[in-house]
Amino acid sequence: MQTRVARLHARRDLRVETFEYADPRPGEVLLVMAAGGICGSDLHYYQDGGFGPVRVREPIIAGHEASGFVQILGAGVTGLEVGQLVAVNPSQPCGQCRYCRIGQPIHCLEMRFMGSAMRLPHENGMFREKLIVRATQCHPVGNGVSAGEAASAEPLAVCLHAVAQAGDLSGKKVLVTGAGPIGLLTVAATRHAGAAEIVVTDLTDAALSRAPAMGATRTINVAADPDGLQPFQENKGSFDVVFDCSAAGPALRSAFAAIKPRGTIVQVGVTGDMTIPLNALVGKEIVWRGSQRFHDEFAQAVGLIATRRIDVRPIISHTFPLDQVVEAFDQAGDRSTACKVQITFKQSNQVLKDEI
Repeated sequence: MQTRVARLHARRDLRVETFEYADPRPGEVLLVMAAGGICGSDLHYYQDGGFGPVRVREPIIAGHEASGFVQILGAGVTGLEVGQLVAVNPSQPCGQCRYCRIGQPIHCLEMRFMGSAMRLPHENGMFREKLIVRATQCHPVGNGVSAGEAASAEPLAVCLHAVAQAGDLSGKKVLVTGAGPIGLLTVAATRHAGAAEIVVTDLTDAALSRAPAMGATRTINVAADPDGLQPFQENKGSFDVVFDCSAAGPALRSAFAAIKPRGTIVQVGVTGDMTIPLNALVGKEIVWRGSQRFHDEFAQAVGLIATRRIDVRPIISHTFPLDQVVEAFDQAGDRSTACKVQITFKQSNQVLKDEI
């Protein structure tokens, strides 16, 4: 059997092609895919052929944020029903390596992460009309939310994990640098965790315009107002916690200046090497902590989306059908208008249900 997929062959060479699939094996399910979100790493693969040392070395099916409807259950599968809308967890730790055995599956030495070019052969992703995955990767979201919301579970899980790195945020004053999809979902996760004040910075008004709906109490366009954070830098700083979602040198330096002594900076955005204000790190006894991906947070994200305790709808800016996947990626690269761009694999959820 064949299904249509979005496969990246090289930089800016993204094609809709056919791909072979078979019936699900024991423990697997066949999904009719519903929606998939374009992530920053997907964009790097498309625009630059990779990021850092990770390069596209062979054709790869893109996408690691997606939802679909269960069509066929493999032998032995329980807990899922045909017709259910599920969010698909792209993370597949081995469960056997030294890090999995000590409860750190995020750092699995044999991690398979869908849509990733880190390993060779590459791990194909989810931008396809039919997908077979392990049943354990499928998380039902119920009937109250859309396929696009369900597809946002993966980036929300990233942000929930980042927020967990900061400890108790109840009543805290927080700065989030960068108002892209990850920054905005971090705002929502921070608000859900009880932060009292959340200031968000970015270079564009379009990005910042969505921040209040996600829970921001104040926004600052640091391109239009370069000194906008200056009042927060007085008396050794104002913020208890900073989430740097920009990975931009100027933003990170301003974060070191605006955080209180012994505050925590959680590094969410990634980039190459950069200079940092080491004297501020030492002199203010700042905790600077990295955050990568997620594990248990995926199920938490699905639950929060299913109940709309976190409403992800404000970040979804554009949707395109699979046939227009190149246009979708080009739109996603335009931060002046786009936030989270998603691909739909049928005209409506009802068509997907009818197919099942």
